[in-house]
Parts: sequence; structure tokens; C-alpha cells
Amino acid sequence: MNNVIYQVDAFTDVPFKGNPAGVYICPEVRSENWVRNLAREMNLSETAFLVPSEEDYSLRWFTPAVEVDLCGHATLASAHILWEQGFVKPQETIQFRTRSGILTASLSSDDWISLDFPVKNVESTTVPIGLFEGLGIKTARFVGSNKMDFLVELDNEEQIRGLNPDHSCAARMNVAKILAGYVPP
Repeated sequence: MNNVIYQVDAFTDVPFKGNPAGVYICPEVRSENWVRNLAREMNLSETAFLVPSEEDYSLRWFTPAVEVDLCGHATLASAHILWEQGFVKPQETIQFRTRSGILTASLSSDDWISLDFPVKNVESTTVPIGLFEGLGIKTARFVGSNKMDFLVELDNEEQIRGLNPDHSCAARMNVAKILAGYVPP
């Protein structure tokens, strides 16, 4: 197995569009320091690290700063590379072992990739300070959360398409503390 790092633009078939992710298929388990340094050097929102076994792949996702529990676009990019580079046959379902549980990917006859992620129930919550400001909205139909994320439901597609999030505002929000019931001042 070659030591090759792939960069994939997920959610698009147009170069330089979509959501880029790094994919590295590790010939063996690498040290924590090594994967963190590679993710930092890739400097993408996420870099996926795959370690194959006989029946599945261990999958971890790293930003340039931290490991994350779940990343959809880097999982999609990983599945794409495994099929495109011939690591997996098109008719085979890929199984990923992750911190969020078992995830699977399958390839349809028209080359669409389907991902199956674990269900994370969402409960209604109060709007944390900074959430609406970070999304650039004034109101929402519903705001809920689970241990990983917030779910914000808007009224229509135009509102979604018109979103212009302030990522620096979102980065200042301490999501772990908010989800534990603490909202910073």
C-alpha cells in the first residue's frame, strides 16, 4: 500500500467546489502525534485517517487542531477513494469503525454513494448566546441539540440558501459547555 494522501472535493463533481477533505489510508496504525501533525499540515477542515483490517476500516477524523467524533464529508471522501482506487469492489459495502459507532457506505449502480450514520436524537433547547448571530439569522422555526450538534430548522429553502455564517463567531462558542447546560456570557 502506497503512502499517498488524497484530497477530495466532497458533494460535487466540479473541481475546486464542494467541501474538501484529506484522506490518508494508513498501512499501519500511526502515533497520535503523527496523525495530528499530518492533519495540521493538510490544513483542511478535516483529514480522514483509515486503517484497514480484514473486515472493515478504522476511521478517525482530525481538523488541524483536534480530533472530531463525526465528519460526513470526510467519510464520503474516504468511501469515494476506496472505490475509485480499487481498495474495495463497487458491489461491496464499506464498514467504518469510528468513535461514533459503525458507519457504512454503499455505491449505487449510477455511482451515488449512500452513507448510513447512527441516529442521534435531538431535543428542543434554548437558543445559546451567539448561535443566531453566527448563522446570520434572527429567528428559527426550531432549535434542538444532542451531544454533538445543534439542529436549526428554518422556514424555507430561500433562508437556507441565503445563509452567510460567521465562522469566527461559531468558533468562539464553547459547544461542549453549551450542550452540558452552561451558556457562556
